[in-house]
Amino acid sequence: MPFSSVQSARSGETRNVNVGSWDLPGFLCVPPRASGLVIFAHGSGSSRFSARNQKVAGALNNAGMATLLFDLLRPKEEAEHGRAKVFDISFLEERLTDAVEWADAAFAGEVMPIGLFGASTGAAAALATAAELGDRISAVVSRGGRPDLAWPVLQKVRAPSLLIVGGSDHEVLELNRKALGRIQGIASLEIVPEATHLFAEPGAMEQVTILARDWFERYLTRSPT
Repeated sequence: MPFSSVQSARSGETRNVNVGSWDLPGFLCVPPRASGLVIFAHGSGSSRFSARNQKVAGALNNAGMATLLFDLLRPKEEAEHGRAKVFDISFLEERLTDAVEWADAAFAGEVMPIGLFGASTGAAAALATAAELGDRISAVVSRGGRPDLAWPVLQKVRAPSLLIVGGSDHEVLELNRKALGRIQGIASLEIVPEATHLFAEPGAMEQVTILARDWFERYLTRSPT
């Protein structure tokens, strides 16, 4: 357990950590007096190097929230299994749940409110993890996600959940609309006008970042019950 890395991350600087039972590589940043921890999940592996995830994480850090970006899949796993592991939600959920448990242990008994930020199939893993862990997860945000892949457990999600989708990402938008109606807890769908799946359009990621920050500021600061 990298306690020294976790403690040094409390300075607000990003530190390299090895996450969970699989020692998955990650980046941890903990601002002083952090109000909560947001764990990022991206189904296609290298979440820690995603420029979009890093953009959101930076905004959360500036707002006083800690962030953990880590790789759900190793490059070798993606190479050997192709896209199969990317869409294996149970597999991704297991690793994300393990990361939550790692964070609980790494913060040495401090009960840090935890939020999940999922992209693509990682959003399904985030929602499935929230369904499994119940009140331990304070909030979930999905960016261009596939919550429909967590369909069997969506009714068990109690954490306030925000689904962010591009207005021009028509197929994914329809899937998110259907998933929204199945979530029993607080849930909202935000559409970024004219944005496509990767939110590459000028200003699109800025809107995603603001929406995510505001959602976590509203719900993540609540202590788990």
